[in-house]
Amino acid sequence: PPSVPPPPRPPARGSLSLHRAYLRSPLGLLRLGQLALGAAFWVTVAAHKYEGAAHFALFAAVLVWLLTLALFGLSLLGRWELVPWLGSRWLLTNLVHDLALGVGLYAAATGIMGHKARQRSYCNLPGYSQHCLYNAYLSASICGGITACLYLFSGLYCLSRRCRDQRDII
Repeated sequence: PPSVPPPPRPPARGSLSLHRAYLRSPLGLLRLGQLALGAAFWVTVAAHKYEGAAHFALFAAVLVWLLTLALFGLSLLGRWELVPWLGSRWLLTNLVHDLALGVGLYAAATGIMGHKARQRSYCNLPGYSQHCLYNAYLSASICGGITACLYLFSGLYCLSRRCRDQRDII
């Protein structure tokens, strides 16, 4: 009987190495800033007593931070092609993530924390002896606002690359 050839093997993957050009690119640097300030936002909120809408702000910040960490990790390792359907549209994926999720959710979280800081502004007076969350809420809203701006900048960077018919993130 004729022998059947074995099925083709999947292409061999090279060893993992850092995509240093991405790390030095504007998008890579913006991602590092987003991760650092995003972590500062949600750690500040989580480390203090929070209630009400601050739960949503914390959820939004952690969700966007985790997605950003995944995008950063895949981009840094050059492995975005491993993501089904999105890997072939990596620039568009980054663009939507930055403008829709990053800016949208961080702007909402910043507004929530700013509102909570304004509600607690009375305890910023000298001589107030009770535990005051004003400084924590104000710090979180400042970190959130700067982080939203970083997402806006990275979204505009991806949009400008997309408008110039470039398909890669670098």
